[in-house]
Amino acid sequence: MSNTLTIALSKGRIFKETLPLLAHAGIVPVDDPETSRKLILDTNQADVKLVIIRASDVPTYVQYGAADLGVAGKDVLMEHGGEGLYEPVDLNIARCKLMVAGPVGGAAEPEHMRIATKYVHTTRRYYAERGRQVEIIKLYGSMELAPLVGLADRIVDVVDTGNTLKANGLEPLEHIADISSRLVVNKASMKMKHERVKEFIDRIAEAVGRSD
Repeated sequence: MSNTLTIALSKGRIFKETLPLLAHAGIVPVDDPETSRKLILDTNQADVKLVIIRASDVPTYVQYGAADLGVAGKDVLMEHGGEGLYEPVDLNIARCKLMVAGPVGGAAEPEHMRIATKYVHTTRRYYAERGRQVEIIKLYGSMELAPLVGLADRIVDVVDTGNTLKANGLEPLEHIADISSRLVVNKASMKMKHERVKEFIDRIAEAVGRSD
């Protein structure tokens, strides 16, 4: 069992877009996470398991060795800090941008600015680098509502098409980072299961190269 590879993934877009890359590495899940209640999925390889967890928990599971590898968005990794992880491959999937957004044609930044976001650490770092102290309000969803009801002056969130912002009278104001999903690896697994992990990384990198 010690040679079992455990890969942490989250449901939804990242899982769907990772499937072809896993298939190139010879790994196909036996169960569909959208219909199965199992949180640990078997694959066509007896010694490869997939654990299905919240996207924001993937770096933590990999950091502490509960999973050998995982797939996480760069936004999640920036917020986590990346301790105890290697980040060997940009998978070029689930692409979007991390942006500051606010009301269309809104007023200039107030001196005491309130920002609503789930990316608390990333937002604090971004504004600190600009020499700004801001008040950060942590929300878990529906960020676009915050400026509309006077909870915050700006939001920091991932933006794909921008349609949700537009529908709520908001616009992107500042670009913080380009986001895509990355393969992350536990540092101890890289040493203890080096050959196995390295082979997997190489196959995934090859699959990404083919899809570019």
